[in-house]
Amino acid sequence: MSQAVEQGTLYVISAPSGAGKTSLVAGMLRNDHKLGVSVSHTTRSMREGEQNGVSYHFVSREEFEAMIAEGDFLEHADVFGNYYGTSQVWVREALTRGQDVILEIDWQGASQVRRLIPECVGIFIVPPSPEVLRERLVGRGTDSPEAVERRLAEAREECRHAVEFDFLVVNDDFDIALADLLAIVRAQRLRMEAQQPRYQKLLAGLSGPG
Repeated sequence: MSQAVEQGTLYVISAPSGAGKTSLVAGMLRNDHKLGVSVSHTTRSMREGEQNGVSYHFVSREEFEAMIAEGDFLEHADVFGNYYGTSQVWVREALTRGQDVILEIDWQGASQVRRLIPECVGIFIVPPSPEVLRERLVGRGTDSPEAVERRLAEAREECRHAVEFDFLVVNDDFDIALADLLAIVRAQRLRMEAQQPRYQKLLAGLSGPG
């Protein structure tokens, strides 16, 4: 008889722009091959170097709106005139296969996901201080001073919702923050509800008649 596949865990990771979320998630994927990341759907145009199905699933606005009507998304949002969304079917199928899945989304998307998959694990990443966040945003050299101020205002709004998540990781030192994230994943896999089915025979033997 084939052994039942254990359900994967959904990790919802949010952070203000400049907190280092993208680099940290990339580090998690490099260090833990049981983790996968959901590829979002979007209506924005494909940029140079991007691949359909790898960077995003690029679809038309009409296709996206049809998917909304069918309830195909775990979460979706209209960002500066373009839709972004996470496929509910893909995520649920991956979890059923035992795959642990990471969603990189904002606090609003995280709230939508929690309503549909309340057992998901929410992680919020913050920089060590507002001053460091400003330095990082300015240091990118890609935003105008006005854009930097807008991102800082958005970051303040994002951080007001940090308490809605299960874990808080402060990205002061990259290696320590990455180790913290991997420790959360490791601890989740060691929870009793995950371990008990796996080691039922062992536990029965250890707790049996002496």
